[in-house]
Amino acid sequence: MPTKITPFSLPNPSATDGIAEPLVLSDRTSPKRPTRRQFLQVAGATLSGMALSGCGWTLAEVGAKSNSQGSSDKLYIYTWAGYTDQDLLDRFTKETGIRAVADVFDSNESMLARLQAGGGGAYSIIYPSEYMVQQMIELDLLTPLDFSQITGTERLFTRFQNPDYDPGNRHSLPVSWGTTGLLYNSKKLQQTPEDWSYLWENKEKLSRRMTLLNDIREVMGATLRMLGYSYNSTDPQQLQEAYEKLIVLKPNVASFTSDAWRPQILSGDLLLAMCYSADANEVMGENEDLQYVVPKSGSSIWMDTLAIPKTAPNLEGAYAWMNFMLQPDVAAQICERLSFATPNKEAFNQLPPEIQNNQSLFPPESALELCEGVSPVGDFSEVYDRYWTKLTSA
Repeated sequence: MPTKITPFSLPNPSATDGIAEPLVLSDRTSPKRPTRRQFLQVAGATLSGMALSGCGWTLAEVGAKSNSQGSSDKLYIYTWAGYTDQDLLDRFTKETGIRAVADVFDSNESMLARLQAGGGGAYSIIYPSEYMVQQMIELDLLTPLDFSQITGTERLFTRFQNPDYDPGNRHSLPVSWGTTGLLYNSKKLQQTPEDWSYLWENKEKLSRRMTLLNDIREVMGATLRMLGYSYNSTDPQQLQEAYEKLIVLKPNVASFTSDAWRPQILSGDLLLAMCYSADANEVMGENEDLQYVVPKSGSSIWMDTLAIPKTAPNLEGAYAWMNFMLQPDVAAQICERLSFATPNKEAFNQLPPEIQNNQSLFPPESALELCEGVSPVGDFSEVYDRYWTKLTSA
């Protein structure tokens, strides 16, 4: 059993430690990353019957297949937009003989709702985030992993082998991680926004030229951390205090968005955006004046994983995908091509120095000491929801 490591203890970048069917991206997601955590925006409407004509199958057909054992030479994957591309799917097919078909979801909640409604019975691999792994374990929706069928878990950094959200990785394997922080135009903002407090201290200068994520837990969490509280606080007084701070800032915020800030910050219309590190890393490649920072009072660390739902019809294919994704060169290529930090130590060691030392992807340990993973808060989510409704409608 590996040593227990807290979820926010992450790798130091200086450490040395047949043809697949086309990928279809939802038009409701961004080209690379959708809104990651919409804790309280559960998608009630399903996508049943929507034709995914590029793949030659429909979600209605997926549902119909849920009662069968599925085909051993075809693997249906349910993932985030931007986590796979055609090169990846083609290589998997070439190495295993299994045709991989990827469908995407736009939030953890919509993925969960689909599986619970029985419409996702053909999926054998899913990509839940860390907090959703916890929730799905509690709901008995995930297959306990058979490690005799998995090769390469020792390649993970030790700190990723026993996370709090899934001790011993008994139901999931980490596939990517990152942080939430601030992307800013260093040419137009001479002072580095070292902490969340910068937004309040400079709200007039930033007025209508900054955006916050369209994500209740991230926005409230960041404000809570600035005040010295936990990102996952369930103290009513602390949430009230955070809400009152946000109400002061609200008139100066251009919008709450998790995607639309991209073209705006590239054009210079925005000076600063709260965003995810993978998005920041992508956009920074298009403008050398853009810089990313993890606020010093702390932020969130997110993790996305591979898991096998209990309804999976193709267990052999699911384990083949996990083994494929654990291959160091595959994980390294995903990090390079798709801008996601890898938890795979051997993959990290294969990355070129400029990526290993890219602190937007691999922040130094000192920047992560006060960061936390976002955790479920149970019924207290209603309190978050109430404040979010008041804030965004004010």
